[in-house]
Amino acid sequence: MRILIAGCGKLGLMVARALVNEDHDITAIDTDDLALERMEELDTLPVKGNAVSISTLEEADVKHADILIATMRSDESNMLCCIAAKKLGAKYTIARIRDPEYLKNMSFVTQELGINYVANPERATAREISRMLRLPFVTSGVETFARGLVEMVEIRAQGDEIFAGIPLADVFRARKNLPRVLFCGIKRGDECIIPKGDFIIREGDSVFVAADYATLTAFLTQVGKDNKIARDALIIGGSRIGYYLAGLLTESGVKTKLIELNEEKARRLDENLKSTNVIWGDGTDQELLLSEGLKNADAFIALTDRDEENLMAGLYATRVCKGRVIVKSNRVSYSELLSEMGLNSIISPSQIACNIMLRVVRARCAGENSGVERMYKLMGGQAEALELIVPEDAEYLGKTLTDLEVDADCLIAVIVRGNKVIVPGGSDHIEADDHVVVITKRLGVVSLEDILK
Repeated sequence: MRILIAGCGKLGLMVARALVNEDHDITAIDTDDLALERMEELDTLPVKGNAVSISTLEEADVKHADILIATMRSDESNMLCCIAAKKLGAKYTIARIRDPEYLKNMSFVTQELGINYVANPERATAREISRMLRLPFVTSGVETFARGLVEMVEIRAQGDEIFAGIPLADVFRARKNLPRVLFCGIKRGDECIIPKGDFIIREGDSVFVAADYATLTAFLTQVGKDNKIARDALIIGGSRIGYYLAGLLTESGVKTKLIELNEEKARRLDENLKSTNVIWGDGTDQELLLSEGLKNADAFIALTDRDEENLMAGLYATRVCKGRVIVKSNRVSYSELLSEMGLNSIISPSQIACNIMLRVVRARCAGENSGVERMYKLMGGQAEALELIVPEDAEYLGKTLTDLEVDADCLIAVIVRGNKVIVPGGSDHIEADDHVVVITKRLGVVSLEDILK
C-alpha cells in the first residue's frame, strides 16, 4: 500500500520502520532534515515541508495515497493534515489526537471532519496501566481480546512453579484442578519461542499466558502469584497519561495521589480531578515521596515527560516501595537491561500507538471486511498476538485443529464463540464469526489462511 506519514518524530519513525518491514511503500513528510535522513535510511521517500500545506501534500502525491498517518506534535496540525489529505484524494486517514477536550467530541472529529481513525496513545497507555494494576504480578501490559473476554499476561518464571520443569503437555494432566490456560509464548534471553507440548519452562523465562479473566486470576493464585488488587497509588507527573490514569483509578475505587512539579498545571489538575489528591512538588524528590507514603503504596507510577527522571524514580521506588512499580519509557530497546536492574514493568506510549496504527493498516490491507480486530507486539517485537474474525466462507470451517496444518512459528491460542472462551485442544474446531487469537512470529498476517499450510 502507498502510505504517507506526516511527522517523523519517535512515533512516526517507529510506525515507518514497522510498515517498511511489511513491504509498504512509505513517503515521509517533515520540516526537519535530520528526521528525514533517519526516515530515508529506512528506504522511505522523504518530502521536506509542512504537512498541513497543500503544496507539500501534493508534492508527496497524496491523491494516490491509500492511507495518511498524521503523527505531528500538534493535534490541530494532525487534524488539518487529515482533512486536507481527504479533500485531495487520500483514501483513509489516521490522526494522533491527545487533547482530552477534542476527545470529548469524538463523533464530531470522525463524522463531521471526516478523519477515519483517531489514536490517543496517552489514554490507551492509561488504560493499559489500570489493567496492570488489576493483576499486580504480571510483568508487562495486560493485552485484551474479544471485547475484554480474553486477557493475555506476561509473568516471570521463578522455576519452582507447578508448571515449570515439566513438559507443557503434562502440566494439566499432573495438576487436574489447575485452571486451564494456554501458554502462548516464551521469551528466554534474546530468543522468542512459540511453545509446543514438549517445551519445558525454566527459571527466568518470561511466560505469556492467555485465558478469560476469572480463569487467569484463579490460575495465577494457584501457582503462587500474588493477585492483591492495588488499593492506593502514587503517580508522579501530571501529563495527559497521569490525568487519564488518575481518573480511571479513582473511578475504580483506588485512593490516588498525583505529584506535579509545575504549579499552574498542578492547580488545573486539582480542579479537574476532584477525587484525586493533587500535590504540587518535585516527584523525583526522595523525601517528598517518602512523606507521601511511597513505602506503603500498593503502586508507584512514574509518568513525567522525561524518561530519565521516570527511570531514576522507578529504580529508587523498587528499593523502598512494597507495591508495584511502573515506569513510562519510550526507550523500548533498553527493556532487558532495565529488567536486570529491577524495573520489570516498563510501558511505552509510542509502542502502544504504533500497535494501534499497525492494526488499522492491516485491516485496510485485508479489505473493508478485514478480520483483523486487535494486534499487539510481544517479546520486543519478535512476535505478534492477533485477534482475527472468521469469515463465513472460510475453507477451514468445521475442521478440527488436528486436521489443520498450522505453521511451526504460529499458534492458535484462544477461540471466542459468542461469550464463550475456549482454550482449544486438537478436537476443537472453528466456526464462522469466531474470534480467534493467534500468536505468530511472522509479519503481515491478516487472516487465518496466512498461518495455515
